[in-house]
Amino acid sequence: MSKPNDWNKKIIEEFRANGGNVGGSFAGKPLLLLHTTGAKSGQQRLNPVAYTTDGERLVVVASKAGAPTNPDWYHNLVANPLVTVEVGTEQFQVQATVSTEPERTRLYNQMATERPTFAEYQRNTTRLIPIVVLTRVK
Repeated sequence: MSKPNDWNKKIIEEFRANGGNVGGSFAGKPLLLLHTTGAKSGQQRLNPVAYTTDGERLVVVASKAGAPTNPDWYHNLVANPLVTVEVGTEQFQVQATVSTEPERTRLYNQMATERPTFAEYQRNTTRLIPIVVLTRVK
């Protein structure tokens, strides 16, 4: 298993053991577990992802810490937008939609205000970092 996978595995275990709470750099900050289906492989994937809210919607940022490419989970969401999330101790389905302007900028700025490292991520890359809105399926 690669180091990023080991790191994610530890976060996922801590998240589930503590009702959605994680320590370290995530302490006191909203984190969800995103279940996706691989765009190419069709395999189930699980990623811890920072989020904010917009009303009842969850909002995730495909920052990949400012890397030049989008994270794999973003491509999975685009290919298969009906996904499952875990928030706290609750698990439910959501519909993923890639946000467009001007909503994208408003939501990105909201996340950057809550977590200033996201402003740094955008400065570190030439790509426009996507915002994905997750709307609960009722």
